[in-house]
Amino acid sequence: MADAELPVVPPFAVPSPFSAREGFVDDGTGVAAHYGTPVAEQRALAAGTAIVDLSSRGVLTVTGPDRLTWLHSLTSQSLTGLAPGDSTETLLLDANGRLEHAARVVDDGETAWLLVDLPEAEPLRAWLDRMRFMLRVEVADRTSDVATIGSLGEVELPVPVLAPAGVPVVWVDPWSEVAVGGHSYADAEGHPGREWTARETLVARSDLDALAASSVLAAGTLALEALRIEAWRPRLTTEVDERSIPHELDWMRSAVHLAKGCYRGQETVAKVHNIGHPPRRLVMLHLDGSDSVLPAHGDPVVLAADTTREVGHVTSSAVHHELGPIALALVKRTTDEAAPLAVLSADVVVAASPQTIVPASAGASAGVPRLPRLGAVRR
Repeated sequence: MADAELPVVPPFAVPSPFSAREGFVDDGTGVAAHYGTPVAEQRALAAGTAIVDLSSRGVLTVTGPDRLTWLHSLTSQSLTGLAPGDSTETLLLDANGRLEHAARVVDDGETAWLLVDLPEAEPLRAWLDRMRFMLRVEVADRTSDVATIGSLGEVELPVPVLAPAGVPVVWVDPWSEVAVGGHSYADAEGHPGREWTARETLVARSDLDALAASSVLAAGTLALEALRIEAWRPRLTTEVDERSIPHELDWMRSAVHLAKGCYRGQETVAKVHNIGHPPRRLVMLHLDGSDSVLPAHGDPVVLAADTTREVGHVTSSAVHHELGPIALALVKRTTDEAAPLAVLSADVVVAASPQTIVPASAGASAGVPRLPRLGAVRR
């Protein structure tokens, strides 16, 4: 996808049963953006008392005795030691280390469940199917019969949680701490991700009617997006474009194991981390809301002192119930971390105060000394 192109998310042919709830406003994928009270919904979600209908997301399965060693060999995370019920996430990179897919992974002892954004489901399934060769694995798309329900913390559901092997299929986001083998470029002290308790619970799609008709409190996807942005949590369909590498988004924190064996794109991951710098870096923007304009995905980020000088673009934005309008943006690595920024949106210049997530110094972790130029005279 192009830098400034909002990814198209195909909706389901049948709207979610939650569409029958009062105040339902579709987010364009068949699930609720909100139910008429987005701020109240966000507070309830943050408090751990509401769920989010994420049934428009994709669910893939990999079965067979070779499933974890096979996925381990193809992707960025160490998966061979994943115990039943444990959660992690992994990235599929191209040969140049650029992001192609991201999967949230939980294994129940018999099946590896890959939770993905819907546009990824079929392309990832097809790619994995081509890579099976003679290994004992089977790949399937379960989106049509399995639905995802999101929450912050554990919320008791009035319908059964999927557990075909006796282990509830619940993915708990590892973003709250640096994973074993991972690395975070962001400042650890006060990292908002430490309070991020997101989880995704799988239920039978046939149980969605009963869940929607129950008294369980529901929030829309706008509430989840605002809290995700607050936590500096990257998402493939918003933060990633065709040039993205994990380092730019601080995705080494939870989805890359730096000491695992060879996989496609590993050379770039190691090279940038050890002796280079990512060309761009993720920042959080605190936006001026006085003009009531919320920048959109792809809107240009410029220097406040020179609005003709573009330094990046907005990847996602939301109105937070406490912080007000906020956004994540990718900017050039060399952009001064202290420089005031602005966003050009709908012919309005929106002032933006940047907060560093990935610093300009990210990378070069090996501390390799520079060799003197041939013929250079030392003084």
